Amino acid sequence: MDWLQAVFLAVIQGLTEFLPISSSAHLILPKEVFGWPDQGLAFDVAVHVGSLLAIVAYFRRQLMDMTAGCVQSLGQRQLNEHSQLVLYLALATVPAGLAGLAFNDFISTHFRSALVIACSTFIFGLALWWSDHAGQREKVILDMTWRLALLIGLAQALALVPGTSRSGITITAALFLGFRRDSAARFSFLMAIPIITLSGGYKALELLKMAAPQWDVIALGTLLSALSAYACIYWFMAAIERIGMLPFVIYRILLALALLLWVV
Repeated sequence: MDWLQAVFLAVIQGLTEFLPISSSAHLILPKEVFGWPDQGLAFDVAVHVGSLLAIVAYFRRQLMDMTAGCVQSLGQRQLNEHSQLVLYLALATVPAGLAGLAFNDFISTHFRSALVIACSTFIFGLALWWSDHAGQREKVILDMTWRLALLIGLAQALALVPGTSRSGITITAALFLGFRRDSAARFSFLMAIPIITLSGGYKALELLKMAAPQWDVIALGTLLSALSAYACIYWFMAAIERIGMLPFVIYRILLALALLLWVV
């Protein structure tokens, strides 16, 4: 992998990982249009580590409160709002974790075509629009329950299909369930921490069987992914209540049409 490819892919990964527009759809385009080779497992792990660092840095205060809340709950033997949120996030991670173990290899082999990505980008883009249009947008994170967390977690499992967008489908589910846009995005982004950690750890184990990667390129990819992801999260959380989901829906539809035209 050359430096230009590393810079481009790292920035694209960071920007699209948390926007509801599908990172996989964007990562397939350079390969199709420019004929670039696959970025490889090591670089894939690196840019996801960068995204993880960004989300931890942005929500560092809330994560510290959640940690303190868990310690307090253990001492008092009683749940509080912070420890409850940790349990809800853990519950929401289970469906995607199990689905990944069961179907990841099959999906990677049979569902990574441009046609599948175009169709899922379009269909789940329309679902995002409908959820934003029809959702009541009244609930906040404090209104989260076991049932709601599980339903959002089940939606996250659909993100295994390329083009769905992990953040897009979880925000869509949360909006359908009546959450405010900012609360839906916050819960979706917090859900990214355990799922990226688990998937990144699983891929890192595979790396042990491979030759040593280009460490300079890996370091660059991690840094650029972290910086672009942090900027993306900061902007999205500040703007989402004001702009809504329609700009992302329109973008997804245009992207899907571009992919379909490329395939045809």
